Amino acid sequence: MYNLKRIEGQVRGIQKMIKDEKYCVDILNQSKAVRKAITTVEGKILEKHLQSCLRGSLDKSTEFEEKVKEITAVRKRQSKQYVEALTNI
Repeated sequence: MYNLKRIEGQVRGIQKMIKDEKYCVDILNQSKAVRKAITTVEGKILEKHLQSCLRGSLDKSTEFEEKVKEITAVRKRQSKQYVEALTNI
């Protein structure tokens, strides 16, 4: 939860920087820090998912395969969104 509060504070800081017309490169650097923090949170969520949901499905090979596909799909979507964001600049 601390990480999410920190991200929230960083985003507010970016809003203030934009409002105060700060140097664009500084704003972009802060934006990159937010993206990195979000990626860290996503990694922790995925780790928890693997520890709880996936562990329970290890006994059932069909369910295990479904969980692996689910996780793979999530990561592909995230990668695709990142690439799309870069191409829309």
